[in-house]
Amino acid sequence: MDGIFLKWSSFPPHRAILALLMTVALATACKRGPDFEPPVTPSPADYRGAVPAGESVANVPWWDLYQDPALQSLIETGLENNRGLREAAARIAESRASLGMVRSDLYPSVTGLGVGFYQRTGQADSVSNFDNFKLAASAGYEVDLWGKIARSNEAAIQGLLATEEAYRTVTITLVADIAGAYLVLRDLDARLALAEANVEAFSESLDLLETRAAGGLVPTVAVNQARVELADGEAVIQKLVRARAQTENVLSLLVGRLPGEVARGESLSELGFPPEVPPGLPSELLQRRPDVLGVERALHAQTALIGVADAARFPSISLTTSFGIKTTSLGELVSTNSFLNLGANILGPIFNAGKSKARVEVERAKAEQLLNQYEQVVLNAFREVEDALVAVETYRLEHEARLRQLQAAREGLDAAEALFDGGLISYSEVLDLQRAQFGSQLMVSEALQLHHSAIVQLYRALGGGWTVEETGS
Repeated sequence: MDGIFLKWSSFPPHRAILALLMTVALATACKRGPDFEPPVTPSPADYRGAVPAGESVANVPWWDLYQDPALQSLIETGLENNRGLREAAARIAESRASLGMVRSDLYPSVTGLGVGFYQRTGQADSVSNFDNFKLAASAGYEVDLWGKIARSNEAAIQGLLATEEAYRTVTITLVADIAGAYLVLRDLDARLALAEANVEAFSESLDLLETRAAGGLVPTVAVNQARVELADGEAVIQKLVRARAQTENVLSLLVGRLPGEVARGESLSELGFPPEVPPGLPSELLQRRPDVLGVERALHAQTALIGVADAARFPSISLTTSFGIKTTSLGELVSTNSFLNLGANILGPIFNAGKSKARVEVERAKAEQLLNQYEQVVLNAFREVEDALVAVETYRLEHEARLRQLQAAREGLDAAEALFDGGLISYSEVLDLQRAQFGSQLMVSEALQLHHSAIVQLYRALGGGWTVEETGS
């Protein structure tokens, strides 16, 4: 539909502007599409098993969870340099800029125009000159009659909030990965020290056995057994050295630097446990986990897009106005004629073979997908917390059992060595107990590391407060 234009001479300027404002005010916007309501998902009244009561451990800042300066330094470096975290921050900047573009549609757009030209026309017996100068400004505004722009703005806001929650998810995962890799590294340090001590003990035993074998006090087979164990221990050392170097490389990648050595702090045995690790109430989980909140924001944004698609099925009204001055002489530009044009455009679909309706159904289907994704994320959140709670408790008990096993292995080895020195048992029996002691030492270290790592995973599963803003406090 063509616009309706009113000239300044026939329509006083103050009445023209008043008419324009009244037209906008009377065009009452009504948002199309459903209003978002947070999904209602089932949640347990409490976690399975006996858990410590009290405020959730997730409320403890990460730097208070483990008092290890080396670990704290690694985490701070990772929060500054990790490329994945920077990428997530860039997505926030992109969403914020996109929101600014959408919000600009809520306001009129104004453009300026300046025109000046000189025309000279020559004929057989005459020459005519013509000047034309014009300064003008034009404004356009789409009346949000059906809430399309408002819904678009709503979707953009929720999209921005979703990217912010995604940033928090990346942050929490990053810190948990750094802490977990550091704990594995300290476990490998402890294992390597045990392996080196074990090899040293085997070397001393081999020297003693070779001396006794030369004097005919022990059979040659005992010497061969000792050499086998010594070579196996040396191979274990190389295996642990390789794993430790690769773990350092993983940590270097996480903190955003080239592969290299990683500074150490306290050993696993010196790294104290938090006094208790209460998870808090299950109802708090959905308000804390950023991945849950992120999907909820995305679902909110998609719900708003249903309204955008629905509003597109109805006519849109655009108001335009232009005003300025024009003259045929540059010197008379200030004191010459002025003009004002007002217009209204109505644009709407008449027949498009059901395409507009199909667009609405597409957006509804996308919202249904996100709803199911949200419910899946909620279920997974509770599963991760339950898994971590079970891991914390069982690894604690496993570590205690491994300590008892190690104590028994030490006592058995001491007794076996005494019997061997007295010639009452063979060296193979001593070797069996030496292997048992070394294996028990390794399993004690592993169980201790897994207990610490389980606490880290519980902290992550609860949506612990690992954010950049907190590190600055």
